Amino acid sequence: MINEINQISEIAPYSVDKKDKRRLLNARLHELTRVHYNSCEAYHRMMDAIGLDIDNLPDYDKLPFLPVRLFKEFELRSCSKEDVIKTMTSSGTTGQQVSRIYLDRVTSAAQTKCLTKIVADFLGTKRVPMLILDSSAVIKNRAMFSARGAGILGFSMFGSKRQYALNEEMELDMEGLKHFLEEHQGQTIFLFGFTFMIWQHFYKKLIETGYHPDLSKGVLIHGGGWKKLINESVSPQEFKQRLHDACGILPENIHDYYGMVEQTGTIYMECECGHLHAPVFSDVLIRRPLDFSLAEIGEEGIIEVVSVLPESYPGHLLLTEDKGVILGEDDCPCGRKGKYFKIIGRLKNAEIRGCS
Repeated sequence: MINEINQISEIAPYSVDKKDKRRLLNARLHELTRVHYNSCEAYHRMMDAIGLDIDNLPDYDKLPFLPVRLFKEFELRSCSKEDVIKTMTSSGTTGQQVSRIYLDRVTSAAQTKCLTKIVADFLGTKRVPMLILDSSAVIKNRAMFSARGAGILGFSMFGSKRQYALNEEMELDMEGLKHFLEEHQGQTIFLFGFTFMIWQHFYKKLIETGYHPDLSKGVLIHGGGWKKLINESVSPQEFKQRLHDACGILPENIHDYYGMVEQTGTIYMECECGHLHAPVFSDVLIRRPLDFSLAEIGEEGIIEVVSVLPESYPGHLLLTEDKGVILGEDDCPCGRKGKYFKIIGRLKNAEIRGCS
């Protein structure tokens, strides 16, 4: 039975069909539920309160989930304070509470390994020059990561040489950009950033300055902040087309992703068909708002995210504040196995978050 995380993380991310994936997830998620029940007092009390029989666990889609907001309200930790090597925080606007996620070495290493596998499926296994569409100021405090800082540092391992596109005042570093692109002319360039930051501080500044860098060899991975773009009436298709017009990057080489700091490492990447994909390390369930029962394929509901990674905190089964719909499973035209889905938006009255 494959349930050890180091065995699971060796599996190609989109290679396992529905039946085998269900068996794998059941084994691992049962194991994690018991780990957290025995190691996190708050989780133990919550599971007792709803009557979970820890010795007779149901399939993972019937296991109790935690609302993601609980990580803003409580210190949820399944390892000792001494074993915490990193505390990550969600992005939030001023005055909002942030989630705090406690990582030990095992969980942090597993996150890195699984993220590498997922991204390599889109970018290739060879490290390439990387242009970060943000400012280096975001990662100055290495002990306390924001979602933005964690994202930049997590994805930076795919870059052979890294250049920030913005200076500490969030203005275009045109001289740095020109030098970087001249040095790596003709090479594949990996671009990474958060959707709204790219639009506000990279795309708009390119238009403002009239600078037209050649990023026709670029592959962009971006995520977070769509609701701010929706407020500006920018669709995903327009986002891709406008970037193409501004710097030459091909729309099919622009990949959105869905993810959150509460489950770092198991991101859901957008394929060339425009679908978000659940890798073998995670799953997405859609729940009906009235009774939290499982929705059918094509039926809109609240997104639950499932991950095999969190050992140091009880974040393996989380109900988000996002709405979505599963489009299919194991049959996307891109050839990747697993569920594929799309995000509809935030739940009404859920607080607006920053990049996740």
